Parts: sequence; structure tokens; C-alpha cells
Amino acid sequence: MTKKIITMGEIMLRLSTPGYKRFLQADSFDVVYGGGEANVAVSLANFGLDAYFVTKLPNNPIGQAAVNYLRKFGVNTDFIARGGERIGIYFLETGASMRSSKVVYDRAHSSIAEADIKDFDFDEIFMGADWFHFSGITPALSDKSAELTEEALKVAKKHGVIVSVDLNYRKKLWTPEKAKKVMTRLMQYVDICIGNEEDAEKTLGFKPGKTDVTKGKLELSGYKDIFKQMKDKFGFKYIVTTLRESYSASDNGWSALIYDGNEFYRSRKYDIRIVDRVGGGDSFAGGLIYSLVTGKNFKEALEFAVAASALKHTIPGDFNLVSVDEVMTLVNGDSSGRVQR
Repeated sequence: MTKKIITMGEIMLRLSTPGYKRFLQADSFDVVYGGGEANVAVSLANFGLDAYFVTKLPNNPIGQAAVNYLRKFGVNTDFIARGGERIGIYFLETGASMRSSKVVYDRAHSSIAEADIKDFDFDEIFMGADWFHFSGITPALSDKSAELTEEALKVAKKHGVIVSVDLNYRKKLWTPEKAKKVMTRLMQYVDICIGNEEDAEKTLGFKPGKTDVTKGKLELSGYKDIFKQMKDKFGFKYIVTTLRESYSASDNGWSALIYDGNEFYRSRKYDIRIVDRVGGGDSFAGGLIYSLVTGKNFKEALEFAVAASALKHTIPGDFNLVSVDEVMTLVNGDSSGRVQR
């Protein structure tokens, strides 16, 4: 039976400088759409699941273009509300070597940030659903978005739906103090928690020890300490983090760690040459959800998620457009990149 997965958040218009141009050089932008939970939905639809994306978009041609873009990749858009003033926008300048990528947001007062609970029938949305995924970006958009997220979580749990969160702290959207207040309250509904070292510190107050991702160094004992604390405080079934070793904007080490309350397991590590890292964490979440909801054990799920997200880093745009077979080829050890004929 096909699994029904619900994700909820903001999809934005993404305007990227062509190639590796700086904003100051660009006289045109490449146009795609993307955003945390929308990216997850596309991964899940691409893997063959029944993926629904819940949001609110303006009732104008740009809003419709975003809906059409999701439909193009197999995402169910039946529960997208229409109305409000605008779609959020973000501008992306892709970095290279030692020059970092830059993101500029223009998303204030977007339709989803101004949405009301009455815009959605959550009982209908979660009827027969197997999984609900959200991120820390959605409640950060506005106080109304935080209330909307909590209402969705309450109804999801009423329907017995498994809930995952990607903590996804965004300093341009809220302060650590506000994030901790809101996210700590929402964790009571969460079964599976995903987040990197900054997310755990800024949204929940857990700081790993000696890890310094900017120097490409990881100290796994620090993660083990905070995972145990998070398990004790919130009772998560699984706590998961991606492990990014940032050698430069072009080259990263990529792996992940999972804790089930008894065992810590680290995945295989991939050294990746980056084409587009935006959406890398979302593709990881999508791979993890797909694996767990289809019956893989937590170690198999982690390996699939890391491989899927490693491949995403080679694809322009927010969305991960690889098949299950392509991911499994990498999981099984073929990272040669040879032409498939």
C-alpha cells in the first residue's frame, strides 16, 4: 500500500545568479522554486510515495507557477490554500572554493506567513496519513505560522501519525531565545529529530563539544553527549544529524550519525564536489523518511539518506531528482560516476 506523507511549510521563488557570478555581476537570474518541506516532498514523490505539500500561495500566476512546479515532480497539491499577498523570494549567489555562497531573503508577509488555521482542514489532511514532516523554518516565519504548526502537530498526533522535524535554525528569521521557546514546546509531538550541531544549539540549547565544522573537524563524542541529553529530555525514537566537514565551498565531507537510545551509528562518509548544496539537508530528510516508512532498519535508513543527499549536491536547484535505484547503486559502493549506457 502506498504511504501517505504530509509536509508543510513555505515554497519560495528562487532567483540564482547564473554559474558562479556574484550578485554585483548578474544581469539575469535563473528561476526555480524550492523550500525546506517542499524539497522533502519532491524527494518522497520521486521515490514513489504519495507526498502531499501543505502551504498557502497567492492566487496569482506566480503562485500558480509554484503549484505547477510541484505537480511537475509528482507532489500532490490538493491541500494548498490560495490567497494572501505574495510568494516568498530568495536570491542565491553560488560560491566556489574559499568563497561562500550567499542567500538574501525577501519573504516577509508571504502568504504562508500570514495564513490562518482556518485556511486548512487538518482532519482531512491527516486522514489516513502515515507521516508528517516539518522544519524549524515554518514556525520561524511568524507567530501565526508557529500557531499553525502546533495545530497541525496536534491533529497529526490525534490521527496517530509519525512526526519528524528538521530543526533548521535560520538566524535571519528569529533569535535563539525565540527559537528555543517555540521549538521546545513543539518537541512534545515529535518522534524523529533531525538537526546539525548549530540547529541543536540554537533551537534546543544543546551544544556539542569540540566540533568545528568551519575547520572541517568533527568530534563525535560531543554529538553522543547531546543525543543522550535530547533523548532523556524529549523521548525521541531517533535522533539524527548530518555531519558536514566543510573543506571549502566546493568540497565537503558528508556523513551522518543516528542514535536510537542504545546505539550510535555513523554512516559511510562521502567526499563530494558540490554543484549546488541548497536542499542537501532536505534531501537527507527525504531519504531517511522514505527508508523508515518503507521498513528499513535505522542503519539502512541512514545509509540511504546519506547517499541520496550526497547525490543531491551534484544537482542544480533545490530538488533532489534521483531514483531509488541510483541511490542504491551508490549505497552498494559504486561511486565511480562512469557513464551509464
